[in-house]
Formats: sequence, C-alpha cells, structure tokens
Amino acid sequence: METLYHKIETLFKRDMEGNKKLIEGDFRNEAVEYLKDNQWIFTEKVDGTNVRVHWDGHKVSFGGRTDNSQMPMPLIERLQELFGGSENEEIFEEKFGEEPVTFYGEGYGGKIQSGCAYSPTQEFIMFDVMINDNFLERENVVDIAKGFNLETVPIILEGTIQDAVGFIKDSPLSKMAVEEKEMEGVVGKPLVEMRDRRGNRLIVKVKVKDFK
Repeated sequence: METLYHKIETLFKRDMEGNKKLIEGDFRNEAVEYLKDNQWIFTEKVDGTNVRVHWDGHKVSFGGRTDNSQMPMPLIERLQELFGGSENEEIFEEKFGEEPVTFYGEGYGGKIQSGCAYSPTQEFIMFDVMINDNFLERENVVDIAKGFNLETVPIILEGTIQDAVGFIKDSPLSKMAVEEKEMEGVVGKPLVEMRDRRGNRLIVKVKVKDFK
C-alpha cells in the first residue's frame, strides 16, 4: 500500500533515569536545534486517529497509521462520502491523472480519543499530502483540500521553537473543539520543507502534557 506516515518526534530528549520529563533545551535532533531560531509554522495537533487516503491512479483506498490499523465503521463511511463515488474519482483524475498521491489526515469526533469535544460525528481533517515521495508545501495542501471541500488543520502560530514552547506552557484551548477543551499540542515544521542529514523530515510535536 502507500507510504505510512512517519513518526513525529518530540522536541526535546527525556530524563530517562529520573522523572521521564523533557529536558528543555536538550534537542533530539541537531538539525532542529540549528534551526530553532528560524521561522516555523505550527498547526494544532488533533487528538484522533491517523488516516491515509490513497489514489493509485485508478481507485481510492483508505488506511490507518499502519496497514493493520482498524478504523471505526462510522469513520470509514464518512471517508466514503468524502472521497468515494464517481464524482470524487473524476476530481482525482482531473487533479492527478494516473499519478499516485496520498492524503494524510486525522479522523476525529465521537468515540475517537477526545471524541465529542471536537465533533459529535466522526470527521476527517487533512494535514499533509505526498506526491512522488515529496511532501507538498502548506499552500498546496490547502489548495488540494479545497478541491475536495476538506478542512486543513489550523495554523496556531508562526515563530521560533521557543515561541511555540512558551505558547504551549500556557495550556491554550483547542481552536477546533466545539466545547472548551485544552489543546493537545502543536506540530511544527520549518516554513520551507526540509530534511536532516539522515534524510528524515524535519517535523516536531510540542504537547501540553509534557510541560505540566
């Protein structure tokens, strides 16, 4: 099947011999540390289940974080509404032809993790698109999402790594939730898509619970 979504690293290392808390300032990735004062874009981290929507050039298929992941039936039915049928097939063909593409997003809502705090029904929100083993820039992801009448994860702030840490330490409220709910955290990427010397994508998560 299509490429599985990579693991998003926690920003700092943990004190594995003590309380398992993050060691603030001790970066897990030297490339992230090098770029810490550059401008990053941070989007809300949604508390749900990872979803892949794959167009192989002829048909659409769905998957979870791994090929063995089981998605709840209401979510599968919602994905069929969003991406199934001849009309959506025509959109895929018009936009991508026979070129394979994978949408990555989060399934969220009733009975998924934080559940109804986000939505009473199970929904899909997109955060990444991969074509030819390359992740697209944010503006292209948003443009593709609009073509399918999809939402993309909201931008929370643009700034340095320390800006994001300071923001998260204040335990902000979710921008997506339909009722008052503490934000799970943010996911940060450099304004320009980059990889480190090992070929790993530069992307980090900053979670509220790690700073409590």
